Amino acid sequence: MKKKIIAINGEAWCRTLTGIERLAIEVTQFLDTMVQPGEFELVVPKNARNVPPLHNIAVIRLEANATFFPKWTQIAFQKYVLTHHRISLDFSNTCPFFSPGFEFIHDIYSVLYPEDFTSHRAQLIKLYSNCMYKTIAKRAKHIFTVSEYTKQTIIDTYHINPDRVSVVYSGVSGYNDIQPDYSIFDRLPALVSGEYFFTLGSLSQRKNLAWIAKHAQLYPNEVFAVSGKALPNNHEVPEELEILRKLPNIVLTGYLSDEEVKALVTKSKAFILSSYFEGFGLPPLEALACGTKIIISNKTSLPEIYGDCAYYIDPDDPTTDLSVLMKQSVTSPAEILKKYTLQNTAKRLYSIIQTCYTTT
Repeated sequence: MKKKIIAINGEAWCRTLTGIERLAIEVTQFLDTMVQPGEFELVVPKNARNVPPLHNIAVIRLEANATFFPKWTQIAFQKYVLTHHRISLDFSNTCPFFSPGFEFIHDIYSVLYPEDFTSHRAQLIKLYSNCMYKTIAKRAKHIFTVSEYTKQTIIDTYHINPDRVSVVYSGVSGYNDIQPDYSIFDRLPALVSGEYFFTLGSLSQRKNLAWIAKHAQLYPNEVFAVSGKALPNNHEVPEELEILRKLPNIVLTGYLSDEEVKALVTKSKAFILSSYFEGFGLPPLEALACGTKIIISNKTSLPEIYGDCAYYIDPDDPTTDLSVLMKQSVTSPAEILKKYTLQNTAKRLYSIIQTCYTTT
């Protein structure tokens, strides 16, 4: 039987760059160096930006724009897949509902923590996400996920054959090419190199900025830089995070460029990720790539990914004395930095897809 061409969903080229979008973009570029012409296509919206020149993967630009992403995937991309008899490859927890193919599930957060989705918009996101997770779990040709922890949650939740789920770890590659912009310290004079802890801010409940807020209250001599948009006054923000605005040892940086983030990570005392739920947890890996120490939660996938090269905290206990914690010994991150690269992600992904073809 002739192999069907695999159509990569190119929505990542229209979205804000987060870990999932970087994975999609960089893995596609690495795949281009591995595959044979005619095996893969990259199907992008009309408004896709910075699509690179590819040599072995054909780029198909549809006339539809991607502004409302469920519409792009469920109408424009799905129509292309069905009418051209392709198999979809989606990197971002979504799939064409009527024709799921090779699909990524990075985590099933909205299934495991439905109570975190309280606003009307969040409820809609939860409903769509849950629909996608179930569709992928039940009908995808094969499922990729980013940790053994997440694989087990998918198997346990949807009662599916473990052979249908493969772990393809995430990683860093292009991040190493970002040049830090140290001029950020001129804009934020309260931050002194090597004397502050840094964390990436997020309004997502699971990122658990409440830990930072409560800990900073208990340890007023420690300084914390929290990046991200200024916290708005609305009901989606847990009430305790109001503390962040008021504490003198919290520096809210506002939105930062990748270059500014890298500068703050590189010069921090340690990078902190206090999440109580992560499917993989990429930012600490990026911090390790900068030579920065990491303090991370001891929950879900994080111990699996980071092993003995991290300092661990309980995300439910903000009383930990970080100065005492950081006197413990940790191992070198050299081996995991070699293991978790997006080039390795692409190699494993391609190998599994080839195996799927030979066993069907």
